[in-house]
Amino acid sequence: MKHLQYHDVPISVSDLEIGMNIVSLDRPWKETNFLLQGFIIKSQEEIYQLQAQCEQVFVQVKMEEVEAFKRMLAAKPKNRNGKTRRPGVDGPVTDIPVAYKDQVPFEKAVDSARVTFDSARSMANTVIDGLRFSRNINMDECRQAVEEIVDSVLSNKDALRFLSQIKSKDNYTAEHSMNVCILCATFARHLGLLDFEIKTVALCGLLHDVGKSKIPIEVLNKPDRFNAGEARMMAQHTTFGRNILMSMGGNHRHAVEVAHSHHERIDGKGYPRGLDGDTIPYYAKLVSIVDAYDAMTSDRVYGTPKSSEFALDILLKNMGTQFDEALTKEFVKCIGVYPVGCLVELKSGEVAVVIGANELDPSSSKILIVSDEKKQPTPFERVVNLASKNPEGFTILKELANGSFGFDVKSYIKKEFALYNR
Repeated sequence: MKHLQYHDVPISVSDLEIGMNIVSLDRPWKETNFLLQGFIIKSQEEIYQLQAQCEQVFVQVKMEEVEAFKRMLAAKPKNRNGKTRRPGVDGPVTDIPVAYKDQVPFEKAVDSARVTFDSARSMANTVIDGLRFSRNINMDECRQAVEEIVDSVLSNKDALRFLSQIKSKDNYTAEHSMNVCILCATFARHLGLLDFEIKTVALCGLLHDVGKSKIPIEVLNKPDRFNAGEARMMAQHTTFGRNILMSMGGNHRHAVEVAHSHHERIDGKGYPRGLDGDTIPYYAKLVSIVDAYDAMTSDRVYGTPKSSEFALDILLKNMGTQFDEALTKEFVKCIGVYPVGCLVELKSGEVAVVIGANELDPSSSKILIVSDEKKQPTPFERVVNLASKNPEGFTILKELANGSFGFDVKSYIKKEFALYNR
């Protein structure tokens, strides 16, 4: 009986099809999430995962079919620029978005998300503080934290984002990294990215500013405007971040690209490489929008927080020049007019915290009223659902920047959430 002979043919991940026998990758198997070292592709999901983690793989083909197989690959249509599409760099791995729905009500999700939030905050602090003392990043722990964050976001899109309003200007870099991670997961869910891709984007968000660990504290926390030398030093954090992540080895190329490229601009006037348009990696475009939004809405040593409405307006004014236009428009839809956790003024003059957003009708949110008509704290805080249980006819007038009239959202978030179940 004649034994069949096989040949291992290199193939771009953009050319993969169900039924192909994958025998090796362009990186060690242990650096990927594939349990088996060699398998036959059985689903489109496996193709997406290969595309997200590799650029080239090796497929086992019968010896007598090798030439025909190569001709088939050569005949496959390419993108309009003649190049193969690079998932996560040129765009999402699939053009068919996933429609996610909340699985858990907001009130229950907030309560269960507190453990995840505390874990994420601890992880962000560990990463930044560890790097300052020359300790390596534990990528396994980072991925575990990201898994928990994404699971929470997929369960309910608002719960973790609500908790992320608990911000501290005294520990801005770590808190910002955690918040960007949470917002990246929320935005990626809104875009309908696949589960594993949401985790990739969230990991990129968590690690996008690791290069700031190499910036002197006195520069990083300077309350005044940077001079020219300090500005140049701060700009180096993108290169520092790339070098830190590259030195670790392993398969986190998207995190490397985002750390290096999240300050590039669509018009080519960004840094460090002056990339423009489609030369900027897709994930970096996504993270740059989230990064700017969280920075504007956070309390920092050199600036007071801006309202979400103000920050979104700045993003819209700068789309097409600094930010990707299509992604910016989607991010505005994702955040909404009155996002959970924002401070608002009612037509009655009272101040309230939004604790439940209504995507279909932003004016019908669920709110916690925290002041009287004269903007004085009220001992009778109460929850009002503007969509239904609103006999007094409360109406939102406008959003306020956190801290307005002395009201800090985080002081209400820290309270027991039993109040919100009314």
